[in-house]
Amino acid sequence: MTPPGKATAKDDGYLSASEVAGLKLDADWVIWSACNIAGGETQNAEALSGLAKAFFYAGARSLLVSHWYVDSHATVDLITTAFRALRDTPEIGRAKAMQFAMLSLLTKGQPEWHPAYWTPFVFVGEGAG
Repeated sequence: MTPPGKATAKDDGYLSASEVAGLKLDADWVIWSACNIAGGETQNAEALSGLAKAFFYAGARSLLVSHWYVDSHATVDLITTAFRALRDTPEIGRAKAMQFAMLSLLTKGQPEWHPAYWTPFVFVGEGAG
């Protein structure tokens, strides 16, 4: 997913939907915050991109994906807060952990935690466990 110093046929740094679909994952949660893979490729397209769908095909049970550019600093805080909540109270599930993280950012009251920084995210898939 990061271009190598010298691209080869095997590693060009580009992750395609067909490459992802060829993976054999056993993943409870795939988090993809780098770009818009929640949206379809064209106007009036289905809600998830081919890349997002490919993760389900490969064996992911849930995804956290973004609809547009996300702020790196806010994303780190959001994701680590969600993982901490899930670690501390595993029975709440991933969707509830994300909700908790978003609400906790709101309570910080700092401009950089405005909802615009984390609303691009959408949780798709299994809602618990």
